[in-house]
Amino acid sequence: MPTTLTAFADVTTSDSALRRFLHGLPGVDAVGLEARAASLGTRSIKTTAKAYAIDLAISMIDLTTLEGADTPGKVRALSAKAVHPDPTDRTTPTTAAVCVYPDMVATAKAALNGADVKVASVATAFPAGRAALPVKLADTADAVAAGADEIDMVIDRGAFLAGRYLDTYELIKAVKEACVRPDGTAARLKVIFETGELSTYDNIRRASWIGMLAGADFIKTSTGKVGVNATPANTLLMLEAVRDFRAQTGIQIGVKPAGGIRTTKDAIKFLVLVNETAGEDWLSNHWFRFGASSLLNDLLMQRQKLSTGRYSGPDYVTVD
Repeated sequence: MPTTLTAFADVTTSDSALRRFLHGLPGVDAVGLEARAASLGTRSIKTTAKAYAIDLAISMIDLTTLEGADTPGKVRALSAKAVHPDPTDRTTPTTAAVCVYPDMVATAKAALNGADVKVASVATAFPAGRAALPVKLADTADAVAAGADEIDMVIDRGAFLAGRYLDTYELIKAVKEACVRPDGTAARLKVIFETGELSTYDNIRRASWIGMLAGADFIKTSTGKVGVNATPANTLLMLEAVRDFRAQTGIQIGVKPAGGIRTTKDAIKFLVLVNETAGEDWLSNHWFRFGASSLLNDLLMQRQKLSTGRYSGPDYVTVD
């Protein structure tokens, strides 16, 4: 099995070549996709498996605050929660990351103080992506210089929907290069498609392949700032894309659904999708994340219920 993108070298040499490749991908059977996603969501999870799934889901959360009213105090509190989600039970896993705006990266990094929690930062004029390329690259470089371990970028949906596929590819490549530090190490890059604005499943498949060909470490559904965010169907489609991409290149890419995943039941449905579609290799926070904050509290309440037999309620978890 090949382990490079050599087989796809000619695909990105021109806009016409990339368009031919993307429009040559198999069309998505929308009815079949949604039916399979719904079917997988009905799987029954037993108590022991549920306890494992809850801890796994906690460990996959990018605990996020992306509001204009964010303060250093709020970011420090969120970072403390990421390290000890349930202060009354130190067996609770840490979350995968804390996700903040670039100007809050240094604050989060200092608050985490070497804990095994990554600092992720949105960049490239999040969430709309409406800025000139030099601004987007400066936004990325600023976050990386401040200590970001991961960058969540947004594509230019206008360019993509206008059929300027090579421009979308080149943007991702340029941001990928901006993630590299002077010492040669690099922040991992998550590429956000804003699937709710891409209109069709075929477009989501095409965007997924552009992101993977351009060097994304993760492909991500959404910003959480629009009406339609992560759904089982669009996440299933992206999981199929990363599975097929690894089969053809040997390169593994992560997936991050974001927005609208609020309950333990929701999270477990997504974990079933991962296991049944991409496989066990993706069942770790190195390859799968949840972009969520309210989800964590429900996971903690369900975890407490499993261990004590009692449902504590929202007053027993911190408000983010």
